[in-house]
Amino acid sequence: MEKTEYSKMYRIIHWAIAVSFLLLLITIFLRLTWMNKYHVAAIIGEYLNGAGQDLSQDQLIVLAKKIRQPMWDWHIYIGYVLVGLFSFRFVIPAFGQMKFQNPVDQALSIKMKFKKWTYLVFYLCVVVSLVTGLLIELGPKGFKEPMEEIHLLGIYYLTAFIIIHLAGILISEFTDQKGIISSIISGTKANE
Repeated sequence: MEKTEYSKMYRIIHWAIAVSFLLLLITIFLRLTWMNKYHVAAIIGEYLNGAGQDLSQDQLIVLAKKIRQPMWDWHIYIGYVLVGLFSFRFVIPAFGQMKFQNPVDQALSIKMKFKKWTYLVFYLCVVVSLVTGLLIELGPKGFKEPMEEIHLLGIYYLTAFIIIHLAGILISEFTDQKGIISSIISGTKANE
């Protein structure tokens, strides 16, 4: 039996990144649905109309944005955490704790090449999202609008990656890599 081991550092980074992505998706989902500025503005407008008060649509939108701002601040804080986690993730292979995934290794099977290319493309997309997010927050104001357009594409690759990742895990778990789920939790597994 071949034994695959995941270091404690690998597992901590993996789960910290996973939780961060989940929290980012929650803030995005809320912003696009229940906490959408138009939805919140409509609720406020209905309430004020019932109380005999009236605000313009622009005023309602400004108020709605202020109500949801603390939630969006969390999106930004989690983005900063991800910048740190990914920086650490890219530096740590130099210390032998995590390996760089080389997708062009000729000894790899087609499945493993696909897996490694998927991760490489995912990492590239994450770096683009993190850089554009930093430019939105810390860069010149003239960069904000074009960077937001690029940054918004993150929801598509992130959702696609999560689906591919989970499907790959389940396929592996039920075929040739039994115990892969427990190994990312405990650190070791036995391949049959």
